[in-house]
Amino acid sequence: MGRDIDDESLERLLGERGTRLMRVAVALTGSRADGEDLLQAALERLLRNWRRIETDAEGYLWRTLYHLAADGWRRRERWRARLPEFRAQVRARTGVEDVAVVDVRDELVRLLRQLPPRQRAVIVLRYWEQRSEAETAALLGCSEGSVKSAAARGLWRLRELAGTAPAQESGHALGAQGGSGTGLKLMEGRS
Repeated sequence: MGRDIDDESLERLLGERGTRLMRVAVALTGSRADGEDLLQAALERLLRNWRRIETDAEGYLWRTLYHLAADGWRRRERWRARLPEFRAQVRARTGVEDVAVVDVRDELVRLLRQLPPRQRAVIVLRYWEQRSEAETAALLGCSEGSVKSAAARGLWRLRELAGTAPAQESGHALGAQGGSGTGLKLMEGRS
């Protein structure tokens, strides 16, 4: 039962409920900026699915707002739930660490912080946690191709930052190691 977007009804909905929608979005996310992003994503879904909405648009918008907020909570909770596991792995592997190991880990963390969030997440999941491309894609909610691309770019950037990138800039030679940089040996690209 498709119908065309009615600008007047959408403007009326936002005029009457916009302030309330924004207040709820801010309350759901905890900040004005995140609330704006949440409400914008809900409105985008409303417009994208307008023809398929058989009930009232306002009800659809409210449900979408809550579902998107819950999706964000679940994503964050998955990461928080994994923190004890990460800490236990670190404690189990390291009895008494020598200074060099701590220095290398510290430098790696500093380099990772310089990567964009998606690349950083992919590098940590693929190479620190040893996750497969499929697992990484599922956790991040993206395709395996996106995981491969982000991993390749992230590894290349880490090599550049560490001073171990090969001299040639074209082709992103991921398998190459070299340079005298920091002493970090970054992993080769995996497929």
